[in-house]
Formats: sequence, structure tokens, C-alpha cells
Amino acid sequence: MNDWTTDTQPGLLRIVAATTATPDIDASERVWCDYLGHRVVERGTVPAALAASWEAPASAGAPMVTLVPEGESDVFVRLVQTPAPRGYRPLTTFGWNAFEIIVDDVHALAERLADSPFEIIGPPKPLQFMPSIVAMQVRGPANECLYFTMESGDRETSILPPPAGFVGRTFIVVTAGWDFNALLRWYVDKFELRERPVRQSKVAVIQAAQRLDPEQTIELSAIGMRQRGNLIELDAYPTGPRFPAAPRPVIAGHLPPGNAIATFEVESLAPFAGEAIWPPARRDEAVYGGRQACVLRGPAGELVELIEAR
Repeated sequence: MNDWTTDTQPGLLRIVAATTATPDIDASERVWCDYLGHRVVERGTVPAALAASWEAPASAGAPMVTLVPEGESDVFVRLVQTPAPRGYRPLTTFGWNAFEIIVDDVHALAERLADSPFEIIGPPKPLQFMPSIVAMQVRGPANECLYFTMESGDRETSILPPPAGFVGRTFIVVTAGWDFNALLRWYVDKFELRERPVRQSKVAVIQAAQRLDPEQTIELSAIGMRQRGNLIELDAYPTGPRFPAAPRPVIAGHLPPGNAIATFEVESLAPFAGEAIWPPARRDEAVYGGRQACVLRGPAGELVELIEAR
């Protein structure tokens, strides 16, 4: 399955955290722990300086909960209490649209989630171009979209990471924009990520969310970070008078609803500090562990948080 078309030393090392903005943080914490086996490692509120770094000053003081999946200690899910704007529907807007999580048995997870606050919007199904990989898609109570994925074939040679538990870590973050080449060039040129073939694919959950023609394809590709099994998927949503994709509705001063921030590790913040929303600063919350961090605004408006590895 190693079909990289470029061979580089990527500047993004791995995914550190996936942040969901939720209108009911207690409900979100409960379902992530009860149904997905995550555990709480930190509870608190958003410091004003952290909110400023996200360009979300109204988030200052908002409740924040940090979780880790089973078998992991340094890959996080973060929940931030955020009011929900009217009219937001997952998989219809630009920015982070899904977090993809490795699991041991996607069919067993589907059974667990069948009678839960998670809504299965795409039942387990082999991928079109990699049939040994089976994935399902779910909408959470915060309108976050989650993909749960398993390798049904040889896990030693798979591009997927092995799961550390029944529900493992986030290994792909998915962003969508209106211009595929602009997305690709921003991530690849800035972070030297490994490229793979660009495909025209039918994606049933996106077609359903946007009420697209069943034959409508979208341009997409997955690009690789330095550590195995860490990728960014780039999707180009069709735009124009016949298509509904649009910028994400956001309440002024708050985080985007649902899939809000993707956080990555880099060797050094120096090459990116000049583009940061707020100057790099050392942070003590669990996600950062005393390291320096800053946030960039991606080409589709997405929040790209960077943490210095050292």
C-alpha cells in the first residue's frame, strides 16, 4: 500500500490533538468516555492567551476537557464549550470536516454505537481504492464528524497505524476547500509532506450531506507526515450555483463548530512564527506539556496548531 509519489522528510511529525467545539461539553465528554473508551486527563477553562492564539477571544474562560484514547498517553481529543451557530451541517463547509480514528474492529464498534448519541451516517464499508481498509462515518452530538477505520488485511504492511485499543487515536484529519491545488500546495510546500495520487472519488457521506448527484465525484488525496500512519486528507468540495458548499458559519469570537482545530508536532516553530495568529508561547496544558505552540490559518480558513517537539 506504499504508493507515495514523493519522498521527503516532512516538517509535520505527527498529529497531537483533535479539538471539537461543542455546545454541551458534559454530554460530549460522557459519550466519548462511555462509548469510545476515552479517559479524562485534564479539566479546566480556556486561558485568554490560548483563546487569542486561536483567534477566538470569546472562548476565554470556556470549559475545556482533554481526553486520551485507550492505550495512548500523548495523543489527545480536546473538547471546548462553544455556542453553536444556526444552520451548520457537517460535511458541507470549508475547513476541518472530519477526524479519522483507527479502531480494532469497526463492525463491533458499529454495533456499540447503534443505540447511542452517535449517529452512523455511513455504515462500515471497504474503501474504493484500498478494499482491505474498512471505514464508517459518524456524526457526534457536537456535530463533529468522525471516521472510524480498521485494517482488515496485513497490519504490518498497512499505511494505517496499529490501534492501541478498541478505539485508538486520530490518525487522519480531513480538511475541505474550494481549490484543491491551493490546498495541496499550501500543505506540501509549507510542510514538505509526502504526496500520494490525487483521485476523483465518490464519497457517499459527502454526496448525501450536500445532496449531490450520485455520480458526482470530489477531488481528494491523503498526504503523509513523518511518523507512520499520520496523514492529512485534502478534499475539494464542488462549488458554484448548483452546489451548497460554503464557508463555515462561526459566531464572532468563537471557535468554528464541530471539528475545530487540528494540532501537529513540528521540530521547530521558527519557520512558521511569522505567519502565526499570535506569537509562539510556552503552554502548560496537557496537550502542550510545557512546550511552545502557535496557530496558523490554513487556506480554507482552518486552524492549524503547531507544537514544538523539543
